[in-house]
Amino acid sequence: MKSLRTTALKEAQTRVSPEVKAPSPKISEFFGSNVFDTKKMKDFLSKDVYEKLIAAIDRGELINQDEANHIASAMKQWSMSKGATHYTHWFQPLTGSTAEKHDSFFEPSKDGPIEKFAGSALVQQEPDASSFPNGGIRNTFEARGYTAWDPSSPAFIMESKAGKTLCIPTVFVAYTGEALDYKAPLLKALNALDKAAVEVCQFFDKGITKVTASLGIEQEYFLVDLALYNARPDLALTGRTLFGHMSAKGQQLDDHYFGSIPERVYSYMVDFENEALKLGIPLKTRHNEVAPLQFECAPIFEEINLAIDHNQLLMDVMEKVARRHHFKVLLHEKPYAGINGSGKHNNWSLITDTGKNLLAPGKTPKNNLMFLAFFVNTIKAVHEHADLLRASIASVSNDHRLGANEAPPAIISIFLGQQLNEVLDEIEHSRISKKIKEDNALWLGIPKIPQILLDNTDRNRTSPFAFTGNKFELRAVGSSANSSAPMTVLNTIMADQLVKFKIEVDKLIKKGEKKDIALLTIIKKYIKESKDIRFEGNGYSQDWENEALNRGLANVKTTPVALDAYISDKTTELFEKNNVFTKRELHARHEILLEDYYKKLQIEARVMGEVANTMVIPACIEYQNALLENVKGLKDAGLSKESLETPLSIINKLSLHLGIVKNSIDEMLEERKRTNAIEDSREKAIAYDQNVKSHFDAIRYHADKLEQIVDDSVWPLPKFRELLFLK
Repeated sequence: MKSLRTTALKEAQTRVSPEVKAPSPKISEFFGSNVFDTKKMKDFLSKDVYEKLIAAIDRGELINQDEANHIASAMKQWSMSKGATHYTHWFQPLTGSTAEKHDSFFEPSKDGPIEKFAGSALVQQEPDASSFPNGGIRNTFEARGYTAWDPSSPAFIMESKAGKTLCIPTVFVAYTGEALDYKAPLLKALNALDKAAVEVCQFFDKGITKVTASLGIEQEYFLVDLALYNARPDLALTGRTLFGHMSAKGQQLDDHYFGSIPERVYSYMVDFENEALKLGIPLKTRHNEVAPLQFECAPIFEEINLAIDHNQLLMDVMEKVARRHHFKVLLHEKPYAGINGSGKHNNWSLITDTGKNLLAPGKTPKNNLMFLAFFVNTIKAVHEHADLLRASIASVSNDHRLGANEAPPAIISIFLGQQLNEVLDEIEHSRISKKIKEDNALWLGIPKIPQILLDNTDRNRTSPFAFTGNKFELRAVGSSANSSAPMTVLNTIMADQLVKFKIEVDKLIKKGEKKDIALLTIIKKYIKESKDIRFEGNGYSQDWENEALNRGLANVKTTPVALDAYISDKTTELFEKNNVFTKRELHARHEILLEDYYKKLQIEARVMGEVANTMVIPACIEYQNALLENVKGLKDAGLSKESLETPLSIINKLSLHLGIVKNSIDEMLEERKRTNAIEDSREKAIAYDQNVKSHFDAIRYHADKLEQIVDDSVWPLPKFRELLFLK
């Protein structure tokens, strides 16, 4: 009888890639074709309304009802011309994925059916959204949650074989106005950063009136054949393999990294890139990653709100297109034990409305003083709120990756590179010159910063927050995460730090100090105060853990404890002062994240028990019975006792590992029952981590030993060599 595994393997080995055709030979000819961008706005809107909408996008100006009606009518006209029949408010609830509820343009009327889309429907909707996570902000019977249009992120059309839908990016808030999504607080953080950064920019350039955070998100992912995926209940239900002995060949030869892209994968990549490009997602890069069947794609930098919307949309597109190619996209941070996991590297910088990158060293002392101000304030902000930044990247799946061989450790540190590190050290120990001239260095004994090149640093893969020439790269974000969480934190702490910086500089100026001297004095002070967060070495080493402990840096390795930073008095003051979160919203998110943590471990524990009891153990017993029949046959044939030693030895090993697996499963079940009775979310999450999850390793270890013993034809689960090396 054929097993599910053998059937899946046969199916996977006979795949034929579907034909992929680009809409046009040139990407420039179809890029953004499904986006209601500024060009289409000009075509479908009156000049006055177009200018009003641009003002709303650029400066947050309000749009009145008449203007909203005009914009809604234009969106409807454009989207229907593209074949859309429905519209939806597209939002990002605290589930971590996106959400949508489709409504038809169609409406009956006295004069017959019409297509209608009013401004009120564009600006706000009230979905039945009681089942989304709210952390106690709403009762289950209170279904009111409002989606409100975000004009700064353009509407787009999502295509499928069955039809097309106009999607309108929105925020999602409770009846009380409290945020129930990722986008609303991000927009508030960006607004706070804009104001604070402009105030500091005024020290250097009065012409700067707006500062925008930019972001480039590198997305790592695995692919697995859909049939093999469906034959692995653990992959299908948890996103990772709960069992599986490492293949003899893994990533140790480094022969996959940047290698020739497999033809079937290449076909998939081109297909999803075409769909993404039509949606205005500016994908630029594709390549093989380190682990077998691991890949990466990356876009050009965009304004941060749009970049995150595009990344959320990209993950959805990747999944939908994968089905056409009989693939499954794995976005879990560690789908396979023993090989590299996947991250979502967030490359962050600050851009002025005059086109200057505030994190790019300049060519004059004046420009470099401006660079130093923002550069050092970033270091200071991360130093002051490292625990909060750690909390923002915490999840049950990212816990598997942080500190592993390919990911940054749980200790938050900053890598600058030798040259910039030396510059900061020299500034710290220098005497500031009181005689400032434009054509000289601004302090004595320090080389001019214009000598610093754009890419003066090598990359440090072990650093969670590294400076890479003209941007900081937050490498610790997990591949499945919504980047809004860490970006809301990063932009808020930067805004708060810049406000403090300006206050301190203004105080010195008020006392009669020259502006540039005042700026340098505070910069020097911050360099000294934040020095402990800077680290240039190997973040994976035990030496660094020891040194970090001596420096007083936190090393919080699990999510439930890391999340405490969200509800500290310091964090509450930070977010309330900058009008990003209220105390109630912070506690709600803390509760939601804790629940997400223990519920996912609960699912993993249940799946592990089910797969072990119904697949692994029966397969082992079947093989054991076959060996017993073999022993019986040998005995009946009159063979010597020595001839029985090998099969009996295998039977004994099977029995040993089987017993441990079964006992561990039963112990885990009892521990899960006790843990489920705990009412406090934090206590329950910690108990799941310490008491339930602690059984996983033993169960897996002995199940994987069984995989190495049992007849290959009997083993029920697709093996790593089949999952990772299928051509």
